[in-house]
Amino acid sequence: MATSKSNFVDFVRIFCKSGDGGSGSAHLRRDKITSKGGPDGGDGGRGGHVIIRANRNKWTLLHLKYTKHIKSDNGMNGGKSLSSGADGKDIIIEVPLGTVVKDIDSNNFLFELEKENQEYILCRGGRGGKGNAHFKTATRQTPRFSQEGELGDELSVSLELKILADVGLVGLPNAGKSTLLSVITAAKPKIGDYEFTTLTPNLGIVNYRDNQSFVISDIPGIIHGAHKGKGLGHRFLRHIERNYCLVFLISIIEENVNDIYTTLLRELELYDDKMLDKKRLLVISKGDLNLDNKFRRSILKKIPNNIKCVFISSISGEGLAELKDELWNILN
Repeated sequence: MATSKSNFVDFVRIFCKSGDGGSGSAHLRRDKITSKGGPDGGDGGRGGHVIIRANRNKWTLLHLKYTKHIKSDNGMNGGKSLSSGADGKDIIIEVPLGTVVKDIDSNNFLFELEKENQEYILCRGGRGGKGNAHFKTATRQTPRFSQEGELGDELSVSLELKILADVGLVGLPNAGKSTLLSVITAAKPKIGDYEFTTLTPNLGIVNYRDNQSFVISDIPGIIHGAHKGKGLGHRFLRHIERNYCLVFLISIIEENVNDIYTTLLRELELYDDKMLDKKRLLVISKGDLNLDNKFRRSILKKIPNNIKCVFISSISGEGLAELKDELWNILN
């Protein structure tokens, strides 16, 4: 499983319209035997709903990128012989888990879809009108009128995807996150020796022991001021909200590991202080530089004691097994 720039879409706007209800019939019974029968008009059918449903097999909103309007069918009108009109067909919009739905006009949060097959009615179809048979009384034996169907609802919504992953890779641009993802999963993210090579989140599945696995996401690099929208800013910080554990990946060539870790942590806190409640693991990358224990100890002295640190090399594979073990222990 992997996402790429070409197929990853995490925000769309859609105008939704549910179907109108069908009108009831004002038919009066007439046949060869009955010339002046009573009312036998049937009810109109319900208009189709617009329903949104979570599907764990979807990872992006790409399928909705070019869908600007969604309208369900109207209910059919009632007929004679008390026959009811057919209900309009419901339209179901399938979205990935972690999709947040907002009302565009009011900017109000509506709901978030977090579980498989969880669904909500975005626009409820209009009720069908009653046929004239409902209006017959002792003093009004042949009502020649019926009830019109109700109009369907209209709603403009925004769908915003927050990636659901067990582990999120956090770091500065060009810290080696995409390289790490490519060696511990089957994902093939774009890799380059320049900032912001990763422009969209990438997902991969880490295969662990005994056929067990967990999902890890590579989030585009965070820079100072990201919480204000600088760099790739808010657009991708929101994806970190849904990760259970955060891996802070810092290159060994950086002069001050602790300063970078503090900067990354501060940006997350300023965006949403709840980020600090997540489990964390500090990973020092590019450890293929033959670092001796003395140098490693000098790095460990500069970082907080309350965070576990692992040294890895995505090139040589050193420390990757330990990294998987640490992540599995955190997740379980």
